[in-house]
Amino acid sequence: MKCRYCSSTESKVVDSRPTEDGTSIRRRRECINCGKRFTTYEKIEEIPIMVIKKDGTREPFDSEKILSGVRKACEKRPVSTADMELLVDNVVREVFNSLEQEVRSEAIGEMVMSRLKDLDEVAYVRFASVYRQFKDINTFMNELKILLGEN
Repeated sequence: MKCRYCSSTESKVVDSRPTEDGTSIRRRRECINCGKRFTTYEKIEEIPIMVIKKDGTREPFDSEKILSGVRKACEKRPVSTADMELLVDNVVREVFNSLEQEVRSEAIGEMVMSRLKDLDEVAYVRFASVYRQFKDINTFMNELKILLGEN
């Protein structure tokens, strides 16, 4: 680490502790050359994940898009914000744990739907209606039959 005062690359760590949110480590350093102290932050480098959309285009993975879709599906439903955020956190964790650099949007949609089904059935049907692009009442009824466990 280069000292901000004298540009020396020799320093020692005086104090080290996690930040309040726990996502990085704050290190207090002292320059061996000039003796001045400075602070650095260390955080995990995340591998960028690309989402392959239905039309074949690629875009960076964005958990805010998932949260937005879940919020719309859960609108005016008795689902807490904490439950929605937990659902999204679980999907994000599953995506990153797959260790794939590219993930299909269909796979992400299925992850969301499987969790929404357990959280709120109405929100599940709302999300599925947009995600699966129901063309008519028959495709909607087929999805309801699946939800009800019928064939």
